[in-house]
Amino acid sequence: MDWYSTLFELIDMRSFSNLWFWIVLAVVWSTTSHWVIGVPYDMVLRARRHGEQAMTDLEDIVRINVNRLLFIAQMSGLWLLGFGCFGLTMLGLLGFVYANEFAQAVFLLGFPLSIVGLLSLSTARLISEEGSEGEVLCKRLTRHRLYTQIIGMLSIFVTAIWGMYQNLTLGALGG
Repeated sequence: MDWYSTLFELIDMRSFSNLWFWIVLAVVWSTTSHWVIGVPYDMVLRARRHGEQAMTDLEDIVRINVNRLLFIAQMSGLWLLGFGCFGLTMLGLLGFVYANEFAQAVFLLGFPLSIVGLLSLSTARLISEEGSEGEVLCKRLTRHRLYTQIIGMLSIFVTAIWGMYQNLTLGALGG
């Protein structure tokens, strides 16, 4: 057995029967729900518990990340939207029209993450327009995290159902 065979045995392109895909799926959604608009959620909890300096730190880091997101959206938002839509359309067509399982897996990861990205941009605009501070800011970030977790749960559920269908009809268990 040469290194080429070993490598492609480890990195199986049949994503839904591969343990690595499910590990990546879990890590992606765990990380996405922890980092709210680029701010670790434990900072929100610490600001609620300890107040003063922790709240000031939270407000500063949120202000920096909100300004960063809004600047990126203003300067290159349409280009990013265009390339994102192109990429997702390409993955969707490759995956679901041409039955490429790897493209299906990447699409099932990328599409919900794009929704979370748009939600993050919307939340950043709301925070900027309201000038959210203190407890209002914490509530806004907590609500954003809840919506992200709901999208993540739905995404994992749909991906698991689709993966089981693929494995039973085309793959390891059904073939």
